[in-house]
Order: sequence, then structure tokens, then C-alpha cells
Amino acid sequence: MSYESIDQLQKALTEEVFHYAKDSKKAAGRALGTIVEIITFYLLESWGFNKYISIERALAEYGNLDISHNVEYSLHPVIGEYSIQLPFNNTSITSSKVLKQLTQIDNIVKKNSLLISNDKILRNSCMIGSKENTLFIASIEKDNSTSLDIAVYQQQSHPFAMFECKRVGVEEGMKKGPQTIEKAKQGAYVAKSVSSLQKVRLDSGELYGIIYDKNNQPYSKPYTELLEEVINSTDASLLKKFILTVGVVSNHGNWFTAQDHNKELKVLAQSYDWLIFLTDAGLAQFITDVILSPIEKYSPIKAAFLSSYTADKRKNSFTKVQMQYDAHCALLDYFSSHAAKIETWFNVISPYDVDISRLKGEIDMLSKKNWQEIRK
Repeated sequence: MSYESIDQLQKALTEEVFHYAKDSKKAAGRALGTIVEIITFYLLESWGFNKYISIERALAEYGNLDISHNVEYSLHPVIGEYSIQLPFNNTSITSSKVLKQLTQIDNIVKKNSLLISNDKILRNSCMIGSKENTLFIASIEKDNSTSLDIAVYQQQSHPFAMFECKRVGVEEGMKKGPQTIEKAKQGAYVAKSVSSLQKVRLDSGELYGIIYDKNNQPYSKPYTELLEEVINSTDASLLKKFILTVGVVSNHGNWFTAQDHNKELKVLAQSYDWLIFLTDAGLAQFITDVILSPIEKYSPIKAAFLSSYTADKRKNSFTKVQMQYDAHCALLDYFSSHAAKIETWFNVISPYDVDISRLKGEIDMLSKKNWQEIRK
């Protein structure tokens, strides 16, 4: 079944899933926000960026370390990769079990975490420890039925890119969500604060970028030109504290209309390096394919969603952080099998007149920089 609008889709979720809730429409709206985050995570996974991802990391403001901001996803340089294998027979795999196998690395400060629980709840991008401005992230690479191949990635703590997801619902009888502009301002502030590449507006209205060069002198030119120069550069002074900022927004006319971008979207578009919009059609397609009317191999996704949104739920196993393992495997398959189609779900708001494949290329280019040399 297809839905002509997100309003119709939200109504269907309200009636079929969230009928038990006191405010079923609001509960469905929150779930839609979680789904936007999940789509963003598995898009990055499908692009091959799994080993660079951390979730809900605190990023310090550029030049102001006293203030930091948690972001949905940050992508970090990887300076070490390690492979281990552990038995898995419905018993949990803890950070202790993983770290015990990493005999080649000393003095890791352990973080108590579960990569996967005995009831098969996976922790995506599971941080298991830290050492000297690096993070150790564990990820399941292969399921061998009775054992798991696990990769451990040693990430630099300072990222080269970040993703934030923003979605605001519309209450019954309202034209737009009352929190819309506040959420836009929050996202804009973080996007403008964390990177060494700063934005300034000229009196003419033109947006310029400013960054410090190797002589510690301010270097400026039109923003899009300077952004492209930094991404393509090998100059350590330009790259050392640079973070590519990406915003992902969704929800029909709440952010913009078909005729014109509203104030909220303009605020975000001038703040992030990239602003991409998850379309109604894309969100509806995903929900229809894997939650409302899935084929058999995607039924674990529906099961995880339904078990996480019931009146008597015990834990949520359908989030960007915690995901039921069978649902995780099904999501990997879905995003791999529908990669080309999924990329069409996104409209690029800024930069102007480019498609999302360019964003993928820029992240790939940044991931391959010699960050150990750049940040020594």
C-alpha cells in the first residue's frame, strides 16, 4: 500500500501500532524521528563507512573546549584495525571479552559495554575503550553461526565529519510544529561551532569562509570555494581541525513548501556544509517495505519495531544505538539491495545543484587522508 503523504502514513502507524498510547499521534511522530536516524545510520553503513562511525559523541567547539555538543553520528579517522573471533551461543559479548583478545595493545581504559546481549540486542558502533585521544569501536563483521568475527577499529577522537538528524512533527490543527525554529537554531549553532572552517556573511549577502593557514594567518574566500579547497587539500593546517558538517532533515511542509524554503530551512542551509532532505516518498517507502508490509526476509525488522513500541515493552531494540541483531542483518541486506533507489530518497538543499553521490565522494576522500601525519 502506498501513502500520498507523511500525514497519512503517520495516521496509519497511529491506528495500527500506537493505538494504546495516550497521545498516539505524538508517539507515532517520535517513532518517525527514530526511523530518520536509523535510515541515516544504515545509509552510512551501505556506503562502506561503518568503521569510521561513532554515535552520540561529544564534540568540542572549535577554539572553545569548555563547551561540547553531542551529535548523532561523527566519522573519525581510523589508525588501527584488529580482527578477533569469539564464540556466540546466546551468551553476551562484553567489552571485557573483546579487549581480552587484543593482547597486542596495552593500557586501554575499558568502557563497560555490551556489543551484543544474550537476547541478541546489538549495540551499533560499540565503544569498548579509549587510549591517548583514541577510541576503540567494536563491530560484528561476520556471523559464523556459533561464533562471530569481530572487527575493532581504533579511531582518533577528533572526527573529520558529523551528521545531525532533525525532524519536527505537526500537531493536530497546527500549520507547523511549535519547536521547529528552536530545533533549527540548535542544529545551526552546532554546525557553525565545531569546525575550524568558519562562516562569515558579507554586507552584500555573500557567504565567505575563513580558516587559519600554516602561518596562523586568516585565509578567506567564497565559502563553497574554500570548502572544496579544504576537502581536496593535503595541507595539515587546513585539515587538522576541520569537520565536514552534514544535516539530515525531514517532514513535509514543516521545513519547506514546494514553492519556497521557509525560514527554518534557510537557517539550516546556511549553517551546515551539506543539508539533505529525506523526502516523504523515501520515508514512506522504507516504512512500507520493512514495517507495514515487509516480505519474509525483512520481517525481523517489523518484529523489532513492534516489540519496541508496545504498551508493555521492556526495552527498545529499534534505535540507532540498540538494534535487534536479526533486524540489523535484515537492514544491512535491505540497504545493500536497494542502494541506488535509496539515494534517490534524498534531496540536496545545499550545496546547490549537486546530488548525494558527491557527498559520498567527499566523505570517502576525507577518510583516506593521512590523519596521523596531519594531526601529529
